[in-house]
Amino acid sequence: MVLCLGLFMALLDTTIVNVAIPSIIEGIEASFDEILWVLNAYVLVFAALLITSGRLGDIFGPKRLFLAGMALFTVASGYCGLAQEPTHLIIARALQGVGGAMMSPQPMAIITSIFPPERRGAAFAIPGILGGLAVAAGPIVGGLLITNLGWPSIFYVNMPVGVAALALAALVVPDLRPGRRHRLDLMGVLLATAGVLGITFGLIEGERYDWGEIFSFVTIPQIIGAGILLMLGFLATQYLRQDREPLIPFELFKDRNYSLMNLVAAAMGFAMLGLFLPLTIYLQSVLGLSALEAGLTVLPQALVMMIVAGPAGSLADRVGGKYVLLVGLSLFAASIGYLDWTAQADSERWSFLPALILMGVGMGFTWAPMYSLAMRDVEPRIAGAAAGVIETIQELGGVLAGAIVGAFLQNRLAVALREQAIERAEGLPPQFRGRFVDGFSNAAEGGLEVGGSQAWGGAHLPQQVQQLAQEVFESSFVEAMHPTLAIPSAIVLLAAISTFAVERRKGKAQPYEAEQQPEEAVA
Repeated sequence: MVLCLGLFMALLDTTIVNVAIPSIIEGIEASFDEILWVLNAYVLVFAALLITSGRLGDIFGPKRLFLAGMALFTVASGYCGLAQEPTHLIIARALQGVGGAMMSPQPMAIITSIFPPERRGAAFAIPGILGGLAVAAGPIVGGLLITNLGWPSIFYVNMPVGVAALALAALVVPDLRPGRRHRLDLMGVLLATAGVLGITFGLIEGERYDWGEIFSFVTIPQIIGAGILLMLGFLATQYLRQDREPLIPFELFKDRNYSLMNLVAAAMGFAMLGLFLPLTIYLQSVLGLSALEAGLTVLPQALVMMIVAGPAGSLADRVGGKYVLLVGLSLFAASIGYLDWTAQADSERWSFLPALILMGVGMGFTWAPMYSLAMRDVEPRIAGAAAGVIETIQELGGVLAGAIVGAFLQNRLAVALREQAIERAEGLPPQFRGRFVDGFSNAAEGGLEVGGSQAWGGAHLPQQVQQLAQEVFESSFVEAMHPTLAIPSAIVLLAAISTFAVERRKGKAQPYEAEQQPEEAVA
């Protein structure tokens, strides 16, 4: 529970920051590009350092890395709140990313080391419960803090939580450290960090630069390509270093279940962002809900996930995680399809309640069995590396969803806007028809940022025209959202099918390391 406070703090911070974007823009006079970097600086650094941080936990001990990461994250949160201009806030967010990456893989490594395999399902349910609480509380707590105390308070709230987690972790978390010297693969660190950073940057920033030139002769495809080449170089060097403590021990992937759960983690990372990106826009831009109201609308999903995660983890321990995971992924895929079918331009917000409850059950049945199956037979001496890899894969799944789902949604929206505008322009006076259609036909670049009459500059035109423009946007977005949500649903369904290949076997508890020595002998 103590270890999971770090996860809770990081997730709470992410959801609160999303709610606070308008207030931050006004408070520090940030441009749209700068506010994107406030959001993305954390993601870029976090994803790039997970593999290295996991391995550092194996070398120096997961408790040390967790405490260092928590301390840095807490201090960086205070720096965020003190920021007076965009550059300072971006730097502070990057420092948060470093701290988050340092502490994130360590709870999984420690759980693997101190719990026997037959009890890990219940243990891995705790991060799911706190994660659900953070997702549920973020928009609500953020709305209350911003309204009453201003946007810096969303970062200051991390500080008491961080201090409490540091004190408790120092007291109760066992100091598991290797009994012999280990070397860090510095070449692997450089190649892995640069490779993941290049791929992540390209996928996150690609849409903003229209997948073309950034400056001079440097383009988004070149950056992604360079990232892929660096990762291939990293894998080649890792292959040559398998007998000399590599950053990623390839023995991990000899375990079929671990390899399969990496694919499931990527699918879940993809599905989470692929679902909530269009859903958040839909709730606020189509149904007209505030950020707080939108958060309350999806609250049942998080609450149900919290309730279900514990029993699902215990059930996975008793009957095996394979079929629990299969049920969870199948329910999650079905719930996305159900929500997609329910969503219309005139839907009531609570009409989504059955789909959200089903989604909460599905996700509650997914997280704990997924991690339990992945880590069940991993030797504790490389548990940090294993946790870092699977979390990196999950993070990249989300980044990939942002690129694919965002681009697909924008493309379908541009097409639907033109079709709907042509169809509805027949009811307008002749002098407005051409401009009405042309305005929506040219909305491809801003389709995800605007709605209604703002899409074509109709704010000063008659009320009838503005109302019709709003109807065009709402109908078009729903039309574009339907095929878009089919993508994450299909990805999760494929992940569910892959679970049939999971091997059912009983693992044995393993000590942290056979050669463990007293603390005084540790280098």
